[in-house]
Amino acid sequence: MNPVKLSSVVIVVMVLLTGSVTSGSGARYIRQSVSKPSRGTDKLKQNTQLNIGLLIPDKEALEAKHGAEIAIRDANKKGGYPGLPFHLVVRSSEGPWGAGSKKSVGLVFDDNVLAIMGSLDGRNAHLAEQVATKTKVAFISAWATDMTLSYAFVPWYFRCIPDDEQQATALIQEIYNKRRINNIALIGTESYDSRNALNTFIKVAESMGITKPRQFLYKSSDQNFLAGIDESGIEAFVLFGKPALASDFMSLYRQGNMKQPVFGTLSLLDDQKSHTHNWNILDNSIMVSSDQWFTNKGVNFQKQFQRIYGYQPGPVAAYAYDGMNMIIKAIKVAGPDRDKIIDALSKMKYSGITGEIRFDEKGNRSGDAGLMILKNGVPVPIKEDK
Repeated sequence: MNPVKLSSVVIVVMVLLTGSVTSGSGARYIRQSVSKPSRGTDKLKQNTQLNIGLLIPDKEALEAKHGAEIAIRDANKKGGYPGLPFHLVVRSSEGPWGAGSKKSVGLVFDDNVLAIMGSLDGRNAHLAEQVATKTKVAFISAWATDMTLSYAFVPWYFRCIPDDEQQATALIQEIYNKRRINNIALIGTESYDSRNALNTFIKVAESMGITKPRQFLYKSSDQNFLAGIDESGIEAFVLFGKPALASDFMSLYRQGNMKQPVFGTLSLLDDQKSHTHNWNILDNSIMVSSDQWFTNKGVNFQKQFQRIYGYQPGPVAAYAYDGMNMIIKAIKVAGPDRDKIIDALSKMKYSGITGEIRFDEKGNRSGDAGLMILKNGVPVPIKEDK
């Protein structure tokens, strides 16, 4: 291992031992105290292909991989980067805690990627972000919605999915302002992402002068979970979790002949592994939408995806497709230079299958999150629902 590579790996190990940076002052410390690593531009120019990294939760999580592959395939059909094809390097974060950080280091120094996209949960996304922070390689988060990912103000971190605050705001406006519902129950699980999303919803509600909603922790072993809630005057439920929560909760909901409207975040629609989405379980529920069902580009993407892989893509695939296309566009604009790619991404305005994407000063996706209602398992824009 050469001295530059060894010193960079040591830096990464040090940050994993000391923890992540979560404040503006910490972000300034990073910029001032870490010597700029070699950007490897000369080595990149000698490559026969341009590598882009993708981190997924495990080898069975294929939705993001398939979405990214289509973006790579389309770009190469158009000629790639002049003289060089794009190549997707996929690594999974499965294994002992911290495995994702090692895979990230490998992408940067062994695979020599120009940028990294992650389709990870919040905890693993933090590890990948720490590596990107120290190596100064652009990192796009295409699934994690955890607000704290952008708290370090790292200029090479980006997120192409609406974060927890944007999703909470969309749901709160629909529930409280439009539907005039006041007494709601928040249903979450013990998972990291569920807790963060639920707590963000409460903070956003309180900032709007809304009385703190009631919250309940769901455990799959509790088959009497809804017994007490039915008599509590609850007017609506909001779910924060993965498809397993939606399946369990809605089964109990229907067994109890409950009629209150149900709302939920994007995470309920996809756990990355399911190739047969059973969204019928959430019929008539109002969800945050990734919007790929409602744009011409999105419809074409779904047809192409179905033709190639044999199943309908969910939100994970859609955000991975958009995120990878943004990286490809940045490389085409900036060339195979990691620093210039970061600058190109920060200035980019991209019209994707999930809508228009641009980044704010923290790297978060700007704009509002959309909503939809599921009718017989088919997404319908909320504004068109009668």
